[in-house]
Amino acid sequence: LSAPLFGQAPAPGPEFEVASIKPGEPIVAGSGTQVNIGVHIDGSQWHAVSFTLKDYIRIAYRVKDFQVIGPDWIGVDRFDISAKIPAGVGREKAPEMLQALLAERFGLKIHHDKKEFPVYGLIVTKEDKLKPSVETEEEKSEAAKGPVEVNATGSGRGVNVNYGHGSYVSFADNKLDAKRLSMTILADWLSRFLDRPVVDMTGLTGNYDYKIDVPEEEYRVMLIRSAIAAGVALPPEVLRMVAGATDDALYSALAGYGLKLEPRKAPLDVIVVDHADKTPTAN
Repeated sequence: LSAPLFGQAPAPGPEFEVASIKPGEPIVAGSGTQVNIGVHIDGSQWHAVSFTLKDYIRIAYRVKDFQVIGPDWIGVDRFDISAKIPAGVGREKAPEMLQALLAERFGLKIHHDKKEFPVYGLIVTKEDKLKPSVETEEEKSEAAKGPVEVNATGSGRGVNVNYGHGSYVSFADNKLDAKRLSMTILADWLSRFLDRPVVDMTGLTGNYDYKIDVPEEEYRVMLIRSAIAAGVALPPEVLRMVAGATDDALYSALAGYGLKLEPRKAPLDVIVVDHADKTPTAN
């Protein structure tokens, strides 16, 4: 029995029933307009707005932005995707379906590798300073049955991300205000504001609330780094503002929650893009 089975190709993974890909709105610094980015999953409908191909690869393969290696354009050109999840397939399979869609429509070819990165390890120094978020039984019930929706808005005044079910991050007016964030998501957010990726090494699985104030100069630098991480085109004079910048206020605020960022090196998995078409095949 094993002999004929050995040579068979692996069973195909799940695929979206139908999908539409359209060019997304470019994000340009200094335009004065608010940018909306988000993913919405409701029933069988999966929608993503204004993500780059690099973002879609990150979502499809469940990795972070710095773990996707490829040509510069994959982090610049933006696309909107609307797709239908087949009947009987759980929405948790959306990343696998997105993998198939990117291979079919963008001709995406990748390989897996490992690379050593300079990182900040997010560690706990005093766990008793962290207070888990309070969630009522009613909220837990709504979270279990409600649609999944992640919406992000951004402009020169700040960035806001709503993860749904009471979980959000607001970075505006010289402060970071966050509610019901896991340590993994907090590490992802800190990566946007610092000069190297942040890896969650706390071992904590709960959700927590944060309020972090930063001075104007440091806040401005953090906004610039956040814009760079989002693929926003910035002029050279703005980029020079981050050279030699310090993050003392952020470190001090994290210490108040019993957290610390420790410089380390870590071998991490990476997705290497071998080929991708700039224009997807027609709908």
